[in-house]
Amino acid sequence: MKKAVLPLIVLLAFTAYTAFAMSQAEQSLIDFGIELMSDLDTAQVVIDLYILAALACIWMYQDNKSRKKPFIAIVPYIAITAVFVSIGPLLYLVVKGFSKEQGAGAT
Repeated sequence: MKKAVLPLIVLLAFTAYTAFAMSQAEQSLIDFGIELMSDLDTAQVVIDLYILAALACIWMYQDNKSRKKPFIAIVPYIAITAVFVSIGPLLYLVVKGFSKEQGAGAT
């Protein structure tokens, strides 16, 4: 559980902030993304975030494979990462951290 605490705190705080920001937004998520990509400086940040998201997806895939889990087990995390970037890997770390604890307690 120790490994899951920090990702859990960050996940809860950032997800709450994201939900609040989206509830206050005056445009859809798609319109917001299109607006970000229309300027060179903000497009660079978005591209940088999605490069990092792709690296996180590769890491989740390799970690999942090393744990001998089926690919379908990480599909929800990859889908969440595609939309909300950091929430997918954070959720993966939290679930992985708590599942390791339950696995250790079962033996």
